[in-house]
Amino acid sequence: MTIRVVLADDQALLRSAFKVLVNSEPDMEVVGEAADGAQAVALARSERADVVLMDIRMPGTDGLAATRMITADPELSDVRIVMLTTFEVDEYVVQSLRAGASGFLGKGAEPEELLGAIRIAHAGEALLSPAATKGLIATFLAQGPGAEAVGEGGRGRTERLAALTAREREVLVLVAGGLSNDDIAERLDVSPLTVKTHVNRAMAKLGARDRAQLVVTAYESGLVRPRVE
Repeated sequence: MTIRVVLADDQALLRSAFKVLVNSEPDMEVVGEAADGAQAVALARSERADVVLMDIRMPGTDGLAATRMITADPELSDVRIVMLTTFEVDEYVVQSLRAGASGFLGKGAEPEELLGAIRIAHAGEALLSPAATKGLIATFLAQGPGAEAVGEGGRGRTERLAALTAREREVLVLVAGGLSNDDIAERLDVSPLTVKTHVNRAMAKLGARDRAQLVVTAYESGLVRPRVE
């Protein structure tokens, strides 16, 4: 199956470079280019995009607003968003994750990292390494709930934690720590398939789009707190 990609960045040269790279892969194709967030939303809908590479800072409708628009649209529930940023430790990135992005990638990433990010996002995984989880999510989300976190959606996710089983909560904590399904399976002495089942059930109960949203919920709810180094 070909992964349908939309590129959203106000720099035409950068879009061109990404387009050549993405189209060189047999399992993915650029189906649209946008210079601002509004165009990105329109293309995500009209071109049935699977993944949007979304620059955070764009004129007009920026990447953050566009991410909110896409994730709020039930018809675009299968669209995954990878935020592109010059500065990887950026509060805008956290806001993007809260808004529903699957993760983030620095614009200086290696070609294979970019291609891997597209495949990871399309698979429903989170682009959050353990280092990113500790260095970015913990730093910002654990400072206290932001405006979005304390809204109706944030409270709803927190309250739904009560619906999780003890094992699902345990798995959620490990997901928030940046562990993969295989890592969690080894830690809990169960099969990766069992872990995947627990993760999927937790996502369903918490209304999470993907793994990244599980991490956000775990920190915003206080279930997981950063360790003081």
